Amino acid sequence: MTDVLVTPTPTLNGEIQALSSKNYTTRYLLVAALAEGTSTIYYPAHSEDSDAMRRCIRDLGATVEEDEEKIVITGFGRNPKDVKELDVGNAGAVLRFLMAIASLCPEVTFVNRYPDSLGKRPHSDLIDALGQIGVQVTHNEGKLPITIKGGQAKGGKIQVSGAVSSQFLSALLFLTPLLAEDSEIEVLNDLKSKVVVGQTLEVLEQAGIVIHASEDLMSYRIPGGQSYEAKTYIVQGDYPGSAAILAAAAVTQSDVIVHRLAEKSKQGERAIVDVLRMMEVPLTHDNDIVHVKGNGKLKAVEFDGDQATDAVLAMVAAAVFAEGTSRFYDVENLRYKECDRITDYLNELRKAGANVEERQSEIIVHGRPEGVEGGVEINAHYDHRVIMALTIVGLRSKQPIRIRDAHHVAKSYPIYFDHLKALGANVEWVE
Repeated sequence: MTDVLVTPTPTLNGEIQALSSKNYTTRYLLVAALAEGTSTIYYPAHSEDSDAMRRCIRDLGATVEEDEEKIVITGFGRNPKDVKELDVGNAGAVLRFLMAIASLCPEVTFVNRYPDSLGKRPHSDLIDALGQIGVQVTHNEGKLPITIKGGQAKGGKIQVSGAVSSQFLSALLFLTPLLAEDSEIEVLNDLKSKVVVGQTLEVLEQAGIVIHASEDLMSYRIPGGQSYEAKTYIVQGDYPGSAAILAAAAVTQSDVIVHRLAEKSKQGERAIVDVLRMMEVPLTHDNDIVHVKGNGKLKAVEFDGDQATDAVLAMVAAAVFAEGTSRFYDVENLRYKECDRITDYLNELRKAGANVEERQSEIIVHGRPEGVEGGVEINAHYDHRVIMALTIVGLRSKQPIRIRDAHHVAKSYPIYFDHLKALGANVEWVE
């Protein structure tokens, strides 16, 4: 069963624990693998992305043992195993981080298992940057399959574009401390998702790595010859996934509580709470608990989406039912995700009856407080964030919406529909 039928649901009630953060989990898994010694990660996320990182660090020589609440990892340090192939599934961040780390191996090929999704995404900016430090890369016009010939990487001056993704920069920040020489990284053009780079720097610091970053995060000095320290890490709750739950509560009559969402988190998607407040949704955020008492009434907003990339689609879904016209700007990097999250997503929203417009880097939503028609089958383009956001719209449609291939929600939030059902949403898997 791969499709989900979302039937209009007027009220949501209940309490859930936020999923653990996918971004922090993948980073902690990587720094634990790069340490010599044993690290423990408490409350790791379980999703296709974090599972891909687990699988790949095992293949590279880390030992990974886990139980209900923790993972214990003995790392390989700067000496990964000589593997010929790595399979990252459909996980873009995992691919990019490991492309850099693979330069410590003799030769590794990253296979292309998702030609219609990750297989279409560009990685040329990272390939160019790795070339500057002596890493040979064979590739298909910047796309998978990609072969890294390692063993030659030397520190030095590196320029990398941040215009498409911040993941290329993060990949270099994980690698360069392990090189013998000092490195300097200069970010060219622009830097998307600066907030996520902040998460990378936070994790590196926790792992005992020293990086000197400029205030604007556009240049870095990295001393060479460093070692990752084995540590204990605690993963915080995930705002990107919780954004969809909070938006669902906002568009319905609700009394919904989500635990484990830190008020002072460095996750940019924490902005979902601020945006819902701007939309005049009744909510409180105290002691890492968000409590939404939705009345289904929302006001339009204008918001710079670059600081909260992975929550924008949920915000847009809420704006579909707001009074007035909302505008989400500086969101062009949504085009370079699992699908084009502007064109593809808005096409599906229109099928459901939403009044939306796109620009190259903007999404404009003319709200329909009365609700939308629904009664259609829509295509989520294999994209977990699109699936979650379209579900929100289905809760306030007049007729049910069928979302095709909704099982891809497992990429980041395998129990999303279980959580919604627990809150009373009428969602069911169908043949």
